[in-house]
Amino acid sequence: MLSNQGEKTQLEDTRRALLNILEDTEQARRQAEEDRKKIQLIIADLIDGLLVFGAEGRLELVNPQAEHIFGVEAAKILGKSLEDPAAPPAFGELLSMLQREEDRLFRKEFIMGEVILEITELPFEAGTMLVLHDVTREKAIERMKTEFVSLAAHQMRTPLSAIKWSLQMMLEGEMGQVNEKQKEFLSKTYEANERMITLINDLLNVTRIEAGRYLYQPSFVQMEDIIDEQLGLYKEEAGRRGIALSFVRSAKRCPKALVDPEKIGIVVQNLIDNALHYTSKGGKVTISITHDIKELQVQVADTGLGIPQKEQVKIFERFFRASNVRTVHTEGSGLGLYITKHIVETHGGKIWFESVESKGTTFTFTLPIKEEMEEFLKKF
Repeated sequence: MLSNQGEKTQLEDTRRALLNILEDTEQARRQAEEDRKKIQLIIADLIDGLLVFGAEGRLELVNPQAEHIFGVEAAKILGKSLEDPAAPPAFGELLSMLQREEDRLFRKEFIMGEVILEITELPFEAGTMLVLHDVTREKAIERMKTEFVSLAAHQMRTPLSAIKWSLQMMLEGEMGQVNEKQKEFLSKTYEANERMITLINDLLNVTRIEAGRYLYQPSFVQMEDIIDEQLGLYKEEAGRRGIALSFVRSAKRCPKALVDPEKIGIVVQNLIDNALHYTSKGGKVTISITHDIKELQVQVADTGLGIPQKEQVKIFERFFRASNVRTVHTEGSGLGLYITKHIVETHGGKIWFESVESKGTTFTFTLPIKEEMEEFLKKF
């Protein structure tokens, strides 16, 4: 009797446990269904297009914005791969871009007719997700801003040049003698005008870079010659500031490099100019050059203010100037390093820096050596 009662109790406990498990399972199922619906709503409402490909490369998910971008219904492209002949033509172009990318995680522009997309690839264990961000409007606004800056800079350069030559004629006494006080004021005005001309030239260089019109005229040159030329321009200023400016040459003369001498001269000029401006009296600015069989390396090291650690990530951005230099040297456009980085990278080189606040900064850039091309060209 007691045994039967115990079995009944055990069965009842088991039944209740199973019911609890079933109830928990059902609750989990309902929660999962709610979460799935929320995710579907989020995906449907995304302003960016979304394509999700499975491990076999077939499209498993497409949201409404992606349908709009490709001008096709999801039902007609689901299950297709980028290589599928029946897929939209843009899929083939997209595949070509993905195949060119070595990194598995990247962000790149993709032009599709009049639409400009920013494609971000996000690989995961079960496949790949592509996020399609339409930047057509942003690019149009950016282009208008660039065109406006270019137009304004061109319009300002002519009168500034006229002012420069007029001031120079007065300083040289071609329009009558000037006394020392008048000469002092004219000199300050001339220097201010020169700073404005430098700013205008920097702005024009930036607009040309952004418009893809920053043309190069490459030739084979000795890098030491470019550095010597720029050093000649700054020796007097360095002496006036009480800064030791030196050039440490390589033990063996560097091979020639195929570069645009004018543009690489701007690189060296910008780095020396920065180093001198942000180094105090008694400090040092040292330029050095080394090379191996593939590239040459130039360093410009100073014992100046340095760059605050938290601001170093922004140093090559347009119009950026570190907080600790704005109070010491108020002039400057914040465009020099942006232009410098573009020139170096367009030549196939790299640029970086190391800096400790209050101890100094060392900028380093490399350029590929292409002297072997000179021998090849001599044959023609």
